Amino acid sequence: MLRYFTAGESHGPALVAIIEGLPAGLAVDTNYINKQLYRRQKGYGRGHRQKIEADQVQILSGIRHGRCLGSPVTLLIENLDHKNWQDVMSAKPTSFSDDKQVRRLKRPRPGHADLAGGLKYQTRDLRDILERASARETAARVAAGALARLLLAEFKIEIASHVVMLGGVPEAPIEADWDSIVAIQDDELLRCVDPQVTQKMIERIDAARTAGDTLGGIFEVVARGLPAGLGSHTQWDLRLDGLLAQAVMSIQAVKAVEIGRGIVAAYLPGSQIHDEIGYNAKDKSFTRRTNRAGGLEGGITNGQELRIRGYLKPISTLRRPLQSVDIDTKDVSIAAFERSDITAVPAAGVIAEAAVALTLAAAFKTKFGGDSLEEMKANYNSYLEMLKNF
Repeated sequence: MLRYFTAGESHGPALVAIIEGLPAGLAVDTNYINKQLYRRQKGYGRGHRQKIEADQVQILSGIRHGRCLGSPVTLLIENLDHKNWQDVMSAKPTSFSDDKQVRRLKRPRPGHADLAGGLKYQTRDLRDILERASARETAARVAAGALARLLLAEFKIEIASHVVMLGGVPEAPIEADWDSIVAIQDDELLRCVDPQVTQKMIERIDAARTAGDTLGGIFEVVARGLPAGLGSHTQWDLRLDGLLAQAVMSIQAVKAVEIGRGIVAAYLPGSQIHDEIGYNAKDKSFTRRTNRAGGLEGGITNGQELRIRGYLKPISTLRRPLQSVDIDTKDVSIAAFERSDITAVPAAGVIAEAAVALTLAAAFKTKFGGDSLEEMKANYNSYLEMLKNF
């Protein structure tokens, strides 16, 4: 089994990720993890927080001399902004003279976890909720996902993402092939394959900033090199499409997930949706001329590119806040404002890459086992030979 957990608050001392199940012998490059953290922080429309934080990972356990030991790996990312919040986020009992000093939040933001979490946990300081609900948590997921990506890379599996729509621009989501997606540079403003569309997206973001508003959009994650046979049709909680959908949907602000042409499939007849099957005798492999299924059939990978899209709602913190209610007085009031982005769709794509990598790595470990990377590769290569003789 491969699994992970994260811990930490947005303005706490640090974020932590623990990932268990990585095979012994897997080489780990700290610079690679930091590169993924850097990619998460980029994108036009991001807020001031990204200028404060310069995310760098510290390895606390599970890796020795650059290789996994087979034991749990612990990663830590320091929150540099914590120095400005030490009293507010202190773990020790602390006295404050007023709500402003403790930065108490009592005017919940529509669309955020503030009110629902306050009701669930019976707390009247909604900062208790927002600090963990914040998308700052995803830095830990990206760090853990980098380790999963290194494991998948040992089997020549690659993952990339791009923005296919932002703030309604363009009207129809962009379709892009693998080469176009991987050609996107880490410093490109919106991780979009079309420069002209990128410029229109930037104009839309600028207009939203002026209006004190926020924007959502759609990103797509593509995984290439997957073998057929990951996942299972036998139980609901083993279906890989369901596990991937959960992983992407769990990213803050994602409200819908699509695999392949899943949304269009609801409108078209089967003759225009299902991917016809062929056979390549030279390579001894089954082929498809199309990939409308997005690489998954019956909850199992079929050997084609995995394509999954996430639909991100606009960020809940607006510079011109929406109407809310003071939870003490119950009087109508504007929602609280916390430092925020105008949009984070490109970053969400990078986060989703990590979420997909972790899910695929877990499916890989379930399928091929192995306490060491060498054992895992032997099992994998044996499976590939078996597929050729099918």
